[in-house]
Amino acid sequence: MTTTVAAYAAPSAKAPLERTTIERRTVGEFDVLIDIKFAGICHSDIHQAREGWGEAIFPMVPGHEIAGVVAEAGFGVTKFKVGDRVGVGCMVDSCRECENCEAGQEQHCLRGNVGTYNAIGHDGEPTYGGYSQKVVVDENFTVRIPDGLSLDVAAPLLCAGITTYSPLKHWGAAPGKKVAVVGLGGLGHMAVKIAHALGAEVTVLSQSLRKKDDGLKLGADHYYATSDPATFENLAGTFDIILSTVSAPLDFGAYLSLLKTGGALVNVGAPEEPVALNLFSLIGGNKTLAGSMIGGIAETQEMLDFCAEHDLGAEIELIEASQVNEAYERVLASDVRYRFVIDTATI
Repeated sequence: MTTTVAAYAAPSAKAPLERTTIERRTVGEFDVLIDIKFAGICHSDIHQAREGWGEAIFPMVPGHEIAGVVAEAGFGVTKFKVGDRVGVGCMVDSCRECENCEAGQEQHCLRGNVGTYNAIGHDGEPTYGGYSQKVVVDENFTVRIPDGLSLDVAAPLLCAGITTYSPLKHWGAAPGKKVAVVGLGGLGHMAVKIAHALGAEVTVLSQSLRKKDDGLKLGADHYYATSDPATFENLAGTFDIILSTVSAPLDFGAYLSLLKTGGALVNVGAPEEPVALNLFSLIGGNKTLAGSMIGGIAETQEMLDFCAEHDLGAEIELIEASQVNEAYERVLASDVRYRFVIDTATI
Protein backbone atom coordinates (compact mmCIF):
# COMPACT_ATOMS: atom_id res chain seq x y z
CA MET A 1 0.00 0.00 0.00
CA THR A 2 1.09 3.58 -0.54
CA THR A 3 2.50 5.66 2.30
CA THR A 4 1.45 9.23 3.10
CA VAL A 5 4.42 11.35 4.19
CA ALA A 6 5.01 14.98 5.10
CA ALA A 7 7.01 17.09 2.65
CA TYR A 8 7.83 20.63 1.59
CA ALA A 9 6.70 21.49 -1.93
CA ALA A 10 6.53 24.40 -4.36
CA PRO A 11 2.86 24.54 -5.39
CA SER A 12 3.66 26.50 -8.55
CA ALA A 13 6.54 28.20 -10.32
CA LYS A 14 8.30 30.78 -8.14
CA ALA A 15 5.85 30.22 -5.27
CA PRO A 16 7.27 29.79 -1.76
CA LEU A 17 7.63 26.21 -0.62
CA GLU A 18 5.06 25.05 1.92
CA ARG A 19 4.39 22.01 4.08
CA THR A 20 2.15 19.39 2.52
CA THR A 21 1.71 15.64 2.25
CA ILE A 22 2.54 13.33 -0.65
CA GLU A 23 2.02 9.67 -1.46
CA ARG A 24 4.97 7.31 -1.78
CA ARG A 25 4.44 4.18 -3.85
CA THR A 26 4.07 0.69 -2.40
CA VAL A 27 7.44 -0.95 -1.78
CA GLY A 28 8.03 -3.22 -4.75
CA GLU A 29 10.10 -6.38 -5.11
CA PHE A 30 13.37 -4.50 -5.65
CA ASP A 31 12.57 -1.31 -3.74
CA VAL A 32 13.78 0.09 -0.45
CA LEU A 33 11.77 2.43 1.74
CA ILE A 34 14.15 5.02 3.17
CA ASP A 35 13.56 7.09 6.28
CA ILE A 36 15.15 10.34 5.11
CA LYS A 37 17.26 11.95 7.81
CA PHE A 38 18.86 14.82 5.91
CA ALA A 39 18.35 16.53 2.54
CA GLY A 40 20.77 18.99 1.00
CA ILE A 41 19.65 22.14 -0.81
CA CYS A 42 21.26 22.40 -4.24
CA HIS A 43 21.19 25.53 -6.43
CA SER A 44 19.55 23.36 -9.08
CA ASP A 45 16.57 22.94 -6.72
CA ILE A 46 16.04 26.69 -7.03
CA HIS A 47 16.52 26.69 -10.82
CA GLN A 48 13.82 24.05 -11.16
CA ALA A 49 11.37 25.31 -8.53
CA ARG A 50 11.45 28.71 -10.24
CA GLU A 51 11.43 27.28 -13.79
CA GLY A 52 14.79 28.83 -14.60
CA TRP A 53 15.67 25.81 -16.73
CA GLY A 54 12.30 25.59 -18.46
CA GLU A 55 8.81 24.30 -17.81
CA ALA A 56 8.54 22.16 -14.70
CA ILE A 57 6.08 19.82 -12.96
CA PHE A 58 4.09 21.12 -9.99
CA PRO A 59 3.55 20.62 -7.16
CA MET A 60 7.30 20.00 -6.86
CA VAL A 61 9.11 18.46 -3.92
CA PRO A 62 12.77 19.28 -4.61
CA GLY A 63 15.81 17.57 -3.20
CA HIS A 64 18.32 15.16 -4.72
CA GLU A 65 20.87 15.05 -1.92
CA ILE A 66 19.24 12.44 0.27
CA ALA A 67 20.74 10.58 3.23
CA GLY A 68 18.81 8.20 5.42
CA VAL A 69 18.25 4.69 6.74
CA VAL A 70 16.50 1.72 5.14
CA ALA A 71 13.18 1.13 6.90
CA GLU A 72 11.83 -1.63 4.65
CA ALA A 73 13.21 -3.75 1.82
CA GLY A 74 11.32 -5.56 -0.92
CA PHE A 75 11.54 -9.35 -0.96
CA GLY A 76 13.86 -9.31 -3.98
CA VAL A 77 16.34 -6.77 -2.57
CA THR A 78 19.86 -8.17 -2.15
CA LYS A 79 22.02 -5.04 -1.77
CA PHE A 80 20.53 -3.55 1.39
CA LYS A 81 18.78 -4.52 4.59
CA VAL A 82 16.74 -2.67 7.18
CA GLY A 83 18.98 -0.33 9.17
CA ASP A 84 21.54 0.28 6.42
CA ARG A 85 22.74 3.86 5.92
CA VAL A 86 21.97 4.87 2.34
CA GLY A 87 21.81 7.76 -0.05
CA VAL A 88 19.92 8.80 -3.18
CA GLY A 89 21.23 11.30 -5.69
CA CYS A 90 19.94 13.02 -8.79
CA MET A 91 18.25 10.08 -10.51
CA VAL A 92 16.05 7.18 -9.49
CA ASP A 93 15.78 5.16 -12.71
CA SER A 94 16.92 4.76 -16.30
CA CYS A 95 16.19 2.36 -19.15
CA ARG A 96 19.04 0.07 -17.94
CA GLU A 97 19.38 -1.35 -21.45
CA CYS A 98 21.09 1.24 -23.67
CA GLU A 99 24.84 1.32 -24.20
CA ASN A 100 25.31 4.15 -21.72
CA CYS A 101 23.37 2.39 -18.96
CA GLU A 102 25.27 -0.84 -19.58
CA ALA A 103 28.51 1.13 -19.33
CA GLY A 104 27.55 2.51 -15.90
CA GLN A 105 26.66 5.93 -17.28
CA GLU A 106 23.00 5.91 -16.28
CA GLN A 107 23.00 9.70 -16.05
CA HIS A 108 23.40 9.72 -19.84
CA CYS A 109 20.69 7.13 -20.52
CA LEU A 110 19.80 7.39 -24.20
CA ARG A 111 16.11 7.22 -23.34
CA GLY A 112 16.53 9.75 -20.54
CA ASN A 113 17.18 9.05 -16.88
CA VAL A 114 14.37 9.62 -14.40
CA GLY A 115 15.17 12.52 -12.12
CA THR A 116 14.65 12.20 -8.38
CA TYR A 117 12.11 15.01 -8.66
CA ASN A 118 10.49 17.10 -11.42
CA ALA A 119 10.29 14.03 -13.64
CA ILE A 120 7.85 11.33 -14.70
CA GLY A 121 8.75 7.81 -13.64
CA HIS A 122 8.32 4.72 -15.77
CA ASP A 123 5.06 4.14 -13.90
CA GLY A 124 3.71 7.39 -15.33
CA GLU A 125 3.68 9.13 -11.96
CA PRO A 126 5.64 12.31 -11.04
CA THR A 127 8.70 11.89 -8.87
CA TYR A 128 9.09 13.77 -5.60
CA GLY A 129 12.43 14.53 -3.98
CA GLY A 130 14.13 14.61 -0.63
CA TYR A 131 12.42 17.52 1.13
CA SER A 132 10.25 14.83 2.70
CA GLN A 133 10.34 12.23 5.44
CA LYS A 134 10.43 9.04 3.37
CA VAL A 135 11.15 7.92 -0.18
CA VAL A 136 10.83 4.63 -2.07
CA VAL A 137 13.68 3.92 -4.48
CA ASP A 138 14.83 0.93 -6.52
CA GLU A 139 17.87 -0.68 -4.86
CA ASN A 140 19.87 -0.21 -8.07
CA PHE A 141 19.63 3.58 -7.71
CA THR A 142 20.46 3.58 -4.03
CA VAL A 143 24.01 3.82 -2.69
CA ARG A 144 25.59 2.88 0.61
CA ILE A 145 26.91 5.65 2.86
CA PRO A 146 30.10 4.42 4.55
CA ASP A 147 30.21 4.40 8.34
CA GLY A 148 33.01 6.97 8.31
CA LEU A 149 30.66 9.69 7.05
CA SER A 150 27.98 11.34 9.18
CA LEU A 151 24.66 11.39 7.36
CA ASP A 152 24.28 15.17 7.58
CA VAL A 153 27.62 15.97 5.89
CA ALA A 154 27.21 13.04 3.49
CA ALA A 155 23.89 14.25 2.05
CA PRO A 156 25.41 16.98 -0.20
CA LEU A 157 27.88 14.46 -1.61
CA LEU A 158 25.00 12.85 -3.50
CA CYS A 159 25.06 15.84 -5.87
CA ALA A 160 27.84 18.28 -5.03
CA GLY A 161 30.28 15.45 -4.36
CA ILE A 162 29.69 13.35 -7.46
CA THR A 163 29.23 16.41 -9.70
CA THR A 164 32.80 17.49 -8.94
CA TYR A 165 34.45 14.09 -8.38
CA SER A 166 33.43 12.71 -11.78
CA PRO A 167 35.02 15.41 -14.00
CA LEU A 168 38.11 15.66 -11.81
CA LYS A 169 38.68 11.93 -12.22
CA HIS A 170 37.79 11.95 -15.92
CA TRP A 171 40.15 14.78 -16.79
CA GLY A 172 43.01 13.42 -14.72
CA ALA A 173 43.33 15.50 -11.56
CA ALA A 174 46.35 13.92 -9.86
CA PRO A 175 49.81 14.71 -8.50
CA GLY A 176 51.68 16.94 -10.93
CA LYS A 177 48.48 18.48 -12.31
CA LYS A 178 47.33 22.04 -11.74
CA VAL A 179 43.59 22.40 -11.17
CA ALA A 180 41.63 25.64 -10.89
CA VAL A 181 38.17 25.71 -9.32
CA VAL A 182 35.94 28.61 -10.37
CA GLY A 183 33.68 29.60 -7.49
CA LEU A 184 33.80 28.55 -3.85
CA GLY A 185 30.21 27.59 -3.13
CA GLY A 186 28.31 24.36 -2.60
CA LEU A 187 29.98 22.66 -5.56
CA GLY A 188 33.24 24.57 -5.46
CA HIS A 189 34.13 23.79 -1.86
CA MET A 190 33.77 20.05 -2.55
CA ALA A 191 35.81 20.41 -5.75
CA VAL A 192 38.65 21.93 -3.73
CA LYS A 193 38.54 19.16 -1.14
CA ILE A 194 38.41 16.38 -3.73
CA ALA A 195 41.06 17.83 -6.07
CA HIS A 196 43.39 18.28 -3.09
CA ALA A 197 42.77 14.70 -1.95
CA LEU A 198 43.53 13.48 -5.49
CA GLY A 199 46.94 15.12 -5.14
CA ALA A 200 46.57 18.03 -7.55
CA GLU A 201 47.84 21.57 -6.97
CA VAL A 202 44.63 23.51 -6.43
CA THR A 203 43.81 27.15 -7.12
CA VAL A 204 40.50 28.87 -6.39
CA LEU A 205 39.33 31.55 -8.81
CA SER A 206 36.65 33.63 -7.11
CA GLN A 207 35.17 37.06 -7.72
CA SER A 208 36.81 38.40 -4.57
CA LEU A 209 39.19 37.34 -1.81
CA ARG A 210 36.35 37.28 0.73
CA LYS A 211 36.55 33.51 1.20
CA LYS A 212 40.32 33.16 0.80
CA ASP A 213 40.95 31.87 4.32
CA ASP A 214 38.23 29.27 3.89
CA GLY A 215 39.60 28.16 0.54
CA LEU A 216 43.08 27.61 1.91
CA LYS A 217 41.72 25.67 4.90
CA LEU A 218 39.70 23.45 2.54
CA GLY A 219 42.86 22.48 0.67
CA ALA A 220 43.55 25.14 -1.94
CA ASP A 221 47.19 26.05 -2.52
CA HIS A 222 46.40 29.43 -4.10
CA TYR A 223 43.46 31.83 -4.22
CA TYR A 224 42.92 34.66 -6.73
CA ALA A 225 40.23 37.25 -7.37
CA THR A 226 38.85 37.21 -10.91
CA SER A 227 37.72 40.82 -10.46
CA ASP A 228 41.41 41.76 -10.65
CA PRO A 229 42.54 41.95 -14.32
CA ALA A 230 46.06 41.05 -13.23
CA THR A 231 44.82 37.57 -12.33
CA PHE A 232 44.27 36.69 -15.98
CA GLU A 233 47.58 38.18 -17.00
CA ASN A 234 49.62 36.46 -14.30
CA LEU A 235 47.98 33.03 -14.63
CA ALA A 236 47.89 32.77 -18.42
CA GLY A 237 48.75 29.24 -19.60
CA THR A 238 48.88 27.83 -16.05
CA PHE A 239 46.26 25.12 -15.61
CA ASP A 240 45.71 21.58 -16.86
CA ILE A 241 42.07 21.61 -15.73
CA ILE A 242 39.66 24.41 -14.87
CA LEU A 243 36.43 23.27 -13.24
CA SER A 244 33.71 25.91 -13.36
CA THR A 245 31.15 25.39 -10.62
CA VAL A 246 29.23 28.66 -11.04
CA SER A 247 25.81 29.08 -12.62
CA ALA A 248 26.57 32.56 -13.96
CA PRO A 249 27.81 32.99 -17.56
CA LEU A 250 31.59 33.36 -17.84
CA ASP A 251 33.88 35.16 -20.25
CA PHE A 252 35.03 31.86 -21.73
CA GLY A 253 37.80 33.46 -23.75
CA ALA A 254 39.37 34.85 -20.60
CA TYR A 255 39.20 31.55 -18.73
CA LEU A 256 40.41 29.49 -21.68
CA SER A 257 43.49 31.71 -21.78
CA LEU A 258 44.43 30.32 -18.37
CA LEU A 259 44.79 26.78 -19.72
CA LYS A 260 47.99 25.09 -20.77
CA THR A 261 48.18 23.70 -24.28
CA GLY A 262 45.80 20.74 -24.37
CA GLY A 263 44.05 21.81 -21.17
CA ALA A 264 40.33 21.50 -20.46
CA LEU A 265 37.74 23.93 -19.10
CA VAL A 266 34.93 21.78 -17.70
CA ASN A 267 31.55 23.19 -16.76
CA VAL A 268 29.34 21.69 -14.07
CA GLY A 269 27.46 24.93 -13.37
CA ALA A 270 24.57 25.59 -15.75
CA PRO A 271 23.60 29.23 -16.41
CA GLU A 272 19.99 29.87 -17.33
CA GLU A 273 20.99 31.95 -20.36
CA PRO A 274 23.11 31.11 -23.44
CA VAL A 275 26.80 31.99 -23.47
CA ALA A 276 29.03 33.35 -26.25
CA LEU A 277 32.31 31.83 -27.41
CA ASN A 278 34.96 32.89 -29.91
CA LEU A 279 36.23 29.58 -31.28
CA PHE A 280 39.74 30.93 -31.77
CA SER A 281 40.10 30.75 -27.98
CA LEU A 282 39.74 26.98 -28.34
CA ILE A 283 41.69 26.46 -31.54
CA GLY A 284 44.78 28.20 -30.24
CA GLY A 285 46.40 25.77 -27.83
CA ASN A 286 44.30 22.73 -28.77
CA LYS A 287 42.04 23.35 -25.77
CA THR A 288 38.83 21.65 -24.74
CA LEU A 289 35.58 23.20 -23.51
CA ALA A 290 33.59 20.43 -21.87
CA GLY A 291 30.64 19.71 -19.64
CA SER A 292 29.94 17.06 -17.05
CA MET A 293 26.72 15.85 -15.43
CA ILE A 294 26.87 14.01 -12.09
CA GLY A 295 28.07 10.41 -12.47
CA GLY A 296 26.76 6.88 -12.73
CA ILE A 297 25.64 4.84 -9.74
CA ALA A 298 28.89 2.85 -9.49
CA GLU A 299 30.96 6.03 -9.67
CA THR A 300 28.76 7.66 -7.04
CA GLN A 301 29.52 4.76 -4.71
CA GLU A 302 33.21 5.10 -5.57
CA MET A 303 33.04 8.79 -4.68
CA LEU A 304 31.41 8.10 -1.32
CA ASP A 305 34.03 5.51 -0.47
CA PHE A 306 36.79 7.93 -1.51
CA CYS A 307 35.31 10.71 0.63
CA ALA A 308 35.03 8.39 3.63
CA GLU A 309 38.64 7.27 3.17
CA HIS A 310 39.83 10.89 3.09
CA ASP A 311 37.34 12.22 5.67
CA LEU A 312 35.70 14.55 3.16
CA GLY A 313 32.26 15.61 4.26
CA ALA A 314 30.53 18.76 3.08
CA GLU A 315 30.71 21.98 5.09
CA ILE A 316 27.09 22.45 6.07
CA GLU A 317 24.61 24.71 7.81
CA LEU A 318 21.86 22.54 9.28
CA ILE A 319 18.40 24.11 9.12
CA GLU A 320 14.81 23.30 9.99
CA ALA A 321 12.42 22.70 7.12
CA SER A 322 10.52 25.91 7.91
CA GLN A 323 13.65 27.86 6.96
CA VAL A 324 13.79 26.53 3.39
CA ASN A 325 12.49 29.68 1.68
CA GLU A 326 14.95 31.83 3.59
CA ALA A 327 17.69 29.39 2.65
CA TYR A 328 16.81 29.74 -1.05
CA GLU A 329 17.29 33.50 -0.86
CA ARG A 330 20.56 33.09 0.98
CA VAL A 331 21.85 30.65 -1.65
CA LEU A 332 21.08 33.24 -4.34
CA ALA A 333 22.95 35.83 -2.26
CA SER A 334 25.94 33.46 -1.84
CA ASP A 335 25.30 33.63 1.89
CA VAL A 336 25.97 30.03 2.94
CA ARG A 337 29.15 28.26 4.06
CA TYR A 338 28.76 26.02 2.10
CA ARG A 339 25.65 23.84 1.84
CA PHE A 340 22.29 24.09 3.54
CA VAL A 341 21.03 20.74 4.79
CA ILE A 342 17.48 20.19 6.01
CA ASP A 343 16.94 18.17 9.16
CA THR A 344 13.91 16.26 7.86
CA ALA A 345 12.73 15.47 11.39
CA THR A 346 11.49 19.09 11.39
CA ILE A 347 9.17 18.66 8.39
